Amino acid sequence: MEEEKFNIISFLKKAVAMGASDEHLRVGHSPYIRKDGIIWRVNAPTLTDSELKDAVAVIVPDVLRDSIYNACDMDFLFEIKGCSRFRVNFSQQLAKPALVIRNIPYAIPTIEELELPQAVKQFSKLNNGIVLVTGPTGCGKSSTLAALIDIINSEYQKHIVTLEDPIEFVFANKKSIVSQRQIGFDTPDFMSGLKYVLRQDPDIILLGEIRDEETMLAALKAAETGHLVFATLHTNNSIQTINRIVDMFEQSSRDIIRKQVADTLRGTIAQKLVYSSALKKRIPACEIMVVTPTVQDYIIKDNYDEIYNCLKDGSYDEMMTLNTSLTTLVKQGKLTEKEALAVSEDENELNKMIKGAFTGTVNYYE
Repeated sequence: MEEEKFNIISFLKKAVAMGASDEHLRVGHSPYIRKDGIIWRVNAPTLTDSELKDAVAVIVPDVLRDSIYNACDMDFLFEIKGCSRFRVNFSQQLAKPALVIRNIPYAIPTIEELELPQAVKQFSKLNNGIVLVTGPTGCGKSSTLAALIDIINSEYQKHIVTLEDPIEFVFANKKSIVSQRQIGFDTPDFMSGLKYVLRQDPDIILLGEIRDEETMLAALKAAETGHLVFATLHTNNSIQTINRIVDMFEQSSRDIIRKQVADTLRGTIAQKLVYSSALKKRIPACEIMVVTPTVQDYIIKDNYDEIYNCLKDGSYDEMMTLNTSLTTLVKQGKLTEKEALAVSEDENELNKMIKGAFTGTVNYYE
């Protein structure tokens, strides 16, 4: 009996129904899915070159159909109506096509649904400056930004412009106007998009990611001219974030950049997703930094150790370290000590906090 050929639509529908976050397809291997942060092999036949090419033909936008095999890497969006939207990365491995697909739900999540600290909401009330959401790939940065943008969209009369590669969550106009521009389709690149967006009467600018010195400089200038800029960086904490920004620039200009960062950065949200055996799912642990006058001074003076002490103190604007967040989650019974210690950047400190050296923890999640 002839084996049934791989059907990309049926496969994606089943993966969404199973609660997968990502799918991996490559020639010579069975399909894989990611669920709760773990890669699982699907019990299915290995994929052939022709099956992968047929799958690509089904999901690739018409505008890219003739050029996709001339590219080494390409990102695009695909949608199965009534099921989900998908962010697709096409690549070639050993001269064979490969796909990595991220599932993007239709519903824009709330801060509560994401189980983020309520302190995150304060960044939606700002009028200018830069707010950076940071963390490793797949930690929920896009969802956090979408939740913040949706709060602004629901509560304020603003013009929100997003520059994304590709567009993930789709916003309907509520109290605000939301203009969404996809890199490569609506504007050539982030730099061009930022240049022209300033002529489009924006209040809020969302950058999918800051990838280089030029884009960072443009974001700083946008913030200096009275706009509120949200963006992501692949850094693990606030100190690393500030270092990454400053290190993008030549040594001779770093003092000036530190002053610009101190003047424009309003805060950072660094997050990790941690699997909870109690809840049977991943939940976020966060470090939240608010740039107070004291923190500004430490940034200018390149005194980052003192910034961490401000976060540990946590008495101003509900700042918190990752260990503070993990301690709270352990005390709430959402994480075990072992689960929290596995993702901590300072296990000794966290162990002391959990054991009682840290007392009077504020419940940042209510």
